[in-house]
Amino acid sequence: MAQSSKNDTEDWDLWYPKAAATGLPFAQGRVAAGVQTMLVHAAPPVLSVAVRDKRGLVLAEGVDLEASDDTPIARLRRRGKRIERTDIWPTDADLEQLVILAGGEVGTLKAWWHADDKGAWRWQIELYNQR
Repeated sequence: MAQSSKNDTEDWDLWYPKAAATGLPFAQGRVAAGVQTMLVHAAPPVLSVAVRDKRGLVLAEGVDLEASDDTPIARLRRRGKRIERTDIWPTDADLEQLVILAGGEVGTLKAWWHADDKGAWRWQIELYNQR
């Protein structure tokens, strides 16, 4: 669980709808309620996203969100009940944002660098868990 209280959390459920016969789960991460932006490392080319409260009620979703660029990070943003996707090369403005990895571990982006030609990149995340 990334920087959240057990009592006030939401699940970000990411699905790769174009894989296999009916799609495959990509990641499910639990975070503090109200997160508006989630970065995704190595997102599939098409992603469906649902943000649910602890009762399972869908608060926001995006269906079949297609990649807009070939980048290592996708930015998901809540706009009311909608989720929008933008594929990015992170900048300093993205530091301290939450980032979800395949499988569902959620951390905080602490550092990002990429070569001018975008042929190499280095990044750091911080992982935090509590019971």
